[in-house]
Amino acid sequence: MENKPYTLKDYKYRQDQAIKARAIRVHPVWHLAWVITLFAGISIANYVDLTGKVKPLFGASVDPLATEANSALTPEQLQDQPADAEEPPALEPGQWHEIIVRRGQSLAAIFLQLKLAPKVLYDIMHADSAAKTLRRIKPGEVLRFHIIESELAALHYLPNPTSRLEINADGSGYSFAEYNREYEKRTQIASGVINSSLFQSAQEAGISEAVTMELAYIFGWDVDFALDIREGDKFAVVYEELYLDGEKVKNGNILAAEFVNDGQVLRALRYTDPDGKTDYFSPDGKNMRKTFLRTPVDFTRISSYFGQRKHPVLNRLRAHKGVDYAAPRGTMVKTTGNGKVIFRGRKGGYGNTIVVQHGSGYRTLYAHLNGFQRGLRVGTQVKQGQTIGYVGSTGLATGPHLHYEFLVNNVHQNPLRVTLPDAHPIDSDYLPDFRTKTMGLKALLDIIANTNVALRDQTQAQ
Repeated sequence: MENKPYTLKDYKYRQDQAIKARAIRVHPVWHLAWVITLFAGISIANYVDLTGKVKPLFGASVDPLATEANSALTPEQLQDQPADAEEPPALEPGQWHEIIVRRGQSLAAIFLQLKLAPKVLYDIMHADSAAKTLRRIKPGEVLRFHIIESELAALHYLPNPTSRLEINADGSGYSFAEYNREYEKRTQIASGVINSSLFQSAQEAGISEAVTMELAYIFGWDVDFALDIREGDKFAVVYEELYLDGEKVKNGNILAAEFVNDGQVLRALRYTDPDGKTDYFSPDGKNMRKTFLRTPVDFTRISSYFGQRKHPVLNRLRAHKGVDYAAPRGTMVKTTGNGKVIFRGRKGGYGNTIVVQHGSGYRTLYAHLNGFQRGLRVGTQVKQGQTIGYVGSTGLATGPHLHYEFLVNNVHQNPLRVTLPDAHPIDSDYLPDFRTKTMGLKALLDIIANTNVALRDQTQAQ
């Protein structure tokens, strides 16, 4: 439909009849009065805004709120102004100045900002080996400077809430002292039932994302959280919360956890042996970790399973000796176990391929890769979870995915169902110590489980 301009119609006259215009004459004196009034109104509006704040008549406008805020800033707050400020803030003698390290900011730049001589930094860095930590300052860390008459009297470095390095000028040089505080640890308990996903149910139970990720990691060798989760699965977790001066700083470690998957009860207990090694173990002392990860990539879906299938490119029935994990191009591919790379390169329809040998009886294959991790070559030793390549669609592939094969004694196994060998269990000499130290955690999981059962029965009875 064509857009037509609006037309003015006067219904007192016929549309084809012209309307007679009447001329209006205004005395020149009224012209002058109107101009003066307009100019005065604009001037007043420009000078005073609706809130009563005075504004300049000419030139750039000034935000009075911003001016008042800047004039009220303390020297310490002025130090936190953007790093690209042309002039460093003026320092008051005998003051402490706190600097929160910004991205790309070096210690030398901070000293320059505070108008401290480069020789001061040189003397500090060569005064004690403890000064080496200052070479690795990171964004968010805190530096406090005590400056008296333009001279550095003290420098405190706080890399985290529990650590502090103090450097004090003592006349002949600088002295160093390190202080460490301990977190107050409080035990927290949470449990829930899965309706859709572990992460949503954990969030509803008040569990943070970090604790949920650790929970999934602990049971990740036994449960595939993308494929094995069932509605009604249950979980319980006992974990630490860390406090300083009565305020929570962050979550600590998971101490014990239970996951019930399709009726199968899995429990994990945190234990540190006399040698200082910490891991999670089942109540009978078996390591929760396995020699292999269940999946080598964060995938969106499984596009093809192990077994017979019609090949999407060749269009004929043939054995599919692995599992295809669909994922965005460039997604990191991780080796599922410790081993040595025995093949890296182009391999026919597999495209870019990596084969890793794990000991004498196990071998894994990763195909259709978009590219290889830099520095990876035949003979490279790799560790479980290490990135070795990136998802692609090289070779005979219709889209980006990872083709993953798992071989035991040169025989292909279903990667989703193969029984994975356990990592090393607790040393038999340490079993009595393990049972003693984890007895309370086991009892706590029992109490949680019994309480949940009682609550469920009470709810059903109502």
